[in-house]
Amino acid sequence: MTQPSAKSPDAAPAPTLPGAAPSTPLRDVDWIPPRRVPNLRRLGLHTLADLILHYPRRHEDRRHFAPFPDEPPATPVLLCGTIVKTGYLPYGRWRRGFEATIEEAPGGPLARRVVCRWFNLPYVAKMLATGLRLVAYGRLKTRGKRLILDFPEFELLDDDGGETLIHLDRITPIHPAGEGITPRKLREWIHRAVHTADLAQLPSLRPGDAPADRTTALRAIHFPTSFEELEAARRTLVGEEFFAMQACIVARRSRVAALPGRAKIVRGDLMHRLHAALPFTLTRAQQRSIAAIRTDLAAPRRMNRLLQGDVGSGKTLVALSACLLAIEAGTQAAVMAPTQLLAEQHFANFQRLLVPLGLRVALRTGHKKTKPAPLLDAELPHLLVGTHALLHDPAELQNPGLIVIDEQHKFGVLQRARLIERADAPDVLVMTATPIPRTLAQTAYGDLDVTTIDELPAHRGKLITGIRDAKKLPEAAAFLRAQIDAGRQVYIVYPLVEESDKLTAKAATAEFEKWRDLLAPHPCDLLHGRLKPDAKDAAMRAFAAGATKALVATTVIEVGIDVPNATVLLVENAERFGLAQLHQLRGRVGRGTHTSYCILMPGEDTPETREKLAVLEQTRDGFLVAEADLRLRGPGDLLGTAQTGLPPLRLGDLLRDADLLHRVRAEAETLFARDPALAHHPDLRAWLARQDATALAG
Repeated sequence: MTQPSAKSPDAAPAPTLPGAAPSTPLRDVDWIPPRRVPNLRRLGLHTLADLILHYPRRHEDRRHFAPFPDEPPATPVLLCGTIVKTGYLPYGRWRRGFEATIEEAPGGPLARRVVCRWFNLPYVAKMLATGLRLVAYGRLKTRGKRLILDFPEFELLDDDGGETLIHLDRITPIHPAGEGITPRKLREWIHRAVHTADLAQLPSLRPGDAPADRTTALRAIHFPTSFEELEAARRTLVGEEFFAMQACIVARRSRVAALPGRAKIVRGDLMHRLHAALPFTLTRAQQRSIAAIRTDLAAPRRMNRLLQGDVGSGKTLVALSACLLAIEAGTQAAVMAPTQLLAEQHFANFQRLLVPLGLRVALRTGHKKTKPAPLLDAELPHLLVGTHALLHDPAELQNPGLIVIDEQHKFGVLQRARLIERADAPDVLVMTATPIPRTLAQTAYGDLDVTTIDELPAHRGKLITGIRDAKKLPEAAAFLRAQIDAGRQVYIVYPLVEESDKLTAKAATAEFEKWRDLLAPHPCDLLHGRLKPDAKDAAMRAFAAGATKALVATTVIEVGIDVPNATVLLVENAERFGLAQLHQLRGRVGRGTHTSYCILMPGEDTPETREKLAVLEQTRDGFLVAEADLRLRGPGDLLGTAQTGLPPLRLGDLLRDADLLHRVRAEAETLFARDPALAHHPDLRAWLARQDATALAG
């Protein structure tokens, strides 16, 4: 182990660009080789500012390395050792592996060894040789008597004088790297950047941030002298990041609040007639939701409301009730679905319910081969159902009073913005069956009012979820066959469309033949996202009509199929899915009155997998599932820029930093209320424009 040097590890290098402007392009920085500039651009790094704001994804405490363990610990390990052996190992017909054995104290009587392995990464073999010192990070496992690190992150240590002070004997940052750019080289360039650029020129979007504090934080987030200093720096920069995000959300909310709307004050006769004709009674949660929406519709401002509820909670009926209130007020209503099949299902259900009320319902989707003839004013549909194609033909909606977006997460935030800001002032109601934890909702849908349906209808059938070992597949197949023999239908879901050399998971196309034989003579079909639209729709329709008894599919069934007769969902390689996604898939069954079953069959039966999947065994509450998913996966995997219109968080953690998020949200609202002109601040407007561009690209 290298002994700590008396020289300060944070001594700045001789500045080649003293006080350089953060806007300086990297191609003009003389200590970055020109041949590496394209590699940096692929990482999204174009200027010194980009380099400075390229935060570490974690830090390693390289002041003291832990001893090599005897058994694999539950958490990843950081080891430093000397390479004592290298070699190739066979791994399939077209694949090849390489391993390097590192030893804690070469030649010592009690020296312990760990084997590091990589597959299909030929460049690793060119980098590693016996005698070199290696820092490796990853999860240990055992194979026989050997301790194994598969695909560890690694870095070679060498005696390169002063530069070693950046990489060793300190809390060392690990930055996201890429092709042609190693974490080590990136660390050297960022160290130079934070000590040679004029950090005071990097403006903070959060009022009140002291430039000196921010400069200190920007240096400490990369190269802290202690973990306490690192956390203080992180909180400073997270506060700025959260403020910029919340300013974006509050600005959008303020913009919508300033738009004039059309008050729709009606008795609700159409809605009451619909409810009276139903064979069941609305839940209290549905009634509360309708009351909140009715208040919005009667106000002179535009409604911009999110209706969230678990799978099967009755959101569509609430939305249809809102449509009837808008129609009674003399306007049109429209319902937009993410897929043609779901739009067709809505159309069929709405026709059945609304034609007896004397209302006209029309269907418009992008798959129409011929365009219908223009309708006379007297023939305009009261309710228009379609896909996002409705957005691109203003003639379809001549007098819109309410637009409903079903499955909001399948639409982009800018599509929603186009609707709410239409000149003809429609109210907008968006729905999602993906329950969102409160902290996440403040970010994803912070510009909307939120209504939650937290109750399931009493007439829904029982849904049983169970985890089964992959060895139980024959028994599971027999159970599926018994359900089909009883007149029911089943889904069988896989994470991949086709087999992959890189992923050890089953694929729908490969497993389809197996299931066709197992369930014969019952007809089976295959459905995945790579099918042509017509073939995909045909497979969905055949299953919805009952012609197909088993559907082997990928997650394409997550949205767009409502088949009450389907009672079994079997998911193989269940560990490959997130909890929220599994809960959405589970929502494909249990939609009728029959008892339904969800069988989760993991390919890797580990304690972590069991703990994760047990959440679905224990609860059917989508909000509890979402909270667990947020804890396990983090918010970055649950939100995307296309859904939020916001960039991914660089530092902030919506769970860990929830207190800071709430405080900053209140701060942003107070500032905007005190000074509405803040929305027109040049720096903030430029930032908002960049986020809109990001969302549009997403």
